[in-house]
Amino acid sequence: MNKQTETVLSYHNRTKHSLERYAKGPESIDWEDQPDQFRHFSGCEIVTLPKPGAELDPLFADLDKPESIPEKPLNLPNTGLLLELAFGLSAWKQFGPSRWALRCNPSSGNLHPTEAYLVCTNDALIKPGVYHYVSHDHHLEQRCRFSNNLPDSGLLIGLSSVHWREAWKYGERAFRYCQHDIGHALGALRYAAATLGWSVELPAEWSDDDIAKLLGLDRDDFKKQEHEFPDIICRIDTHTGGEPLDTKVLLEAALSGEWFGKADSLRAYHMYKWPVIDEVSIAASKPRTEEPEWKAVQLPIIKSSCTKTASQIIRQRRSAQQFDGKMPPLPQTDFYRMLAAVMPTAAAFDLWRWPPKIHLFIFIHRVEGLAPGVYALPRNHDVLETLQAATLADFDWQKVSEALPLYHLYSGDCRQFAKTLSCHQPIASDSAFSLGMVAEFGETVRAAPWLYRRLFWECGLIGQTLYLEAEAAGLRGTGIGCYFDDSVHELLGIKDDKFQSLYHFTVGKPVEDKRLETLAGYGHLKT
Repeated sequence: MNKQTETVLSYHNRTKHSLERYAKGPESIDWEDQPDQFRHFSGCEIVTLPKPGAELDPLFADLDKPESIPEKPLNLPNTGLLLELAFGLSAWKQFGPSRWALRCNPSSGNLHPTEAYLVCTNDALIKPGVYHYVSHDHHLEQRCRFSNNLPDSGLLIGLSSVHWREAWKYGERAFRYCQHDIGHALGALRYAAATLGWSVELPAEWSDDDIAKLLGLDRDDFKKQEHEFPDIICRIDTHTGGEPLDTKVLLEAALSGEWFGKADSLRAYHMYKWPVIDEVSIAASKPRTEEPEWKAVQLPIIKSSCTKTASQIIRQRRSAQQFDGKMPPLPQTDFYRMLAAVMPTAAAFDLWRWPPKIHLFIFIHRVEGLAPGVYALPRNHDVLETLQAATLADFDWQKVSEALPLYHLYSGDCRQFAKTLSCHQPIASDSAFSLGMVAEFGETVRAAPWLYRRLFWECGLIGQTLYLEAEAAGLRGTGIGCYFDDSVHELLGIKDDKFQSLYHFTVGKPVEDKRLETLAGYGHLKT
């Protein structure tokens, strides 16, 4: 085992929560000193995007067949819509003098460590270069102007993470949450693109160093401890032609381009230091790679009954804070639809080019026609026998659906188990169901330590799909990053790191806090 792998595995183990203790975090939090959620670069030319909020025609149910959605033209209004529906503001909440923003892409603790960049080589759209998207103002800050006449490779979206934003509240476990958020952002981008008739590609060969050079993250333009770590480059396919993506040409354009701006301070006091996050970030950094694209065998689609538009569903997505523990059972058809939507053959995963490594263990509390208990959804049939061998011998593994690989393991009221395992949070027990996302872990990380991040991304992508599917079913979801890792493993019978639980999620009927006032996401912008 090399040093990088050892560092990643050590980080994972030291940041586990347990019934006896939580992972290391700040001893106190000054909410008045929260890091600024909105990064700005001073000294950049501003590109104002057209007014946000336009509705698009495709229904949420239409996204199952993205090829049937007409492609919108690549222009500034549609580019702005892509950024808004992926990363923009969906609403503001207000309670007394306190006011905070909600976004289309969710974030642990609403801290939003993810930053989005647009890279353009099409001079008919905007001046070719690198732009930072500011969701608060719905505008672009030009960070770099390319000096060369480049072939039109379409639009690229780059994602990075300010780890300190999460660590301010969550301490050492924050690196995990930043990776979840990247997965959610990928899902949000994919759904936003699909509403426009576009698609998202994930070029696999890019190294973190390449991404940092292209986006200017390796420049001395950031305050110490507030720098950004490169995560991923996405190519937006608008189905209008264009040249193949040439990494070398783009990097040369960034290196020879004219750069502008310095990152403003995020305006919070750095009371606590978490050096282990920088250590694992370096150990899990990705080199240049060549990876074959994996294709899933298509499964039948379980149709959505939702009649709302996709843009409505995207903008209304929220994280539930409380559920009605006496909700009527969730209709079985809606439950099966949600599970079908997270299978690797579903449309939401058409951007995910790798074999699925995440499998679901589900605590069913209130689902029509299914006995309360523990169930499993292996997302890759080839792993079924390995999962069976790794879990309790008492589990019966009885298949309960012809349309899905859903297996019954154990019957019984598991509400208290679910609540306790998810850090004693009632949202895990008052719901229709909650679940743990269990990864093929040890062999994956030992093969390449940077794959540790990708496992969390896959979890976040599943979570984003569940968020939107819950809204489409008239319910609400919540991602749960706080759970007792090894207690989950003990309950399932997992004895080593071959499998590890990386994320929890829950879906139920929300109880609205009527004390809160909801305001329009972009009501603060001048018309």
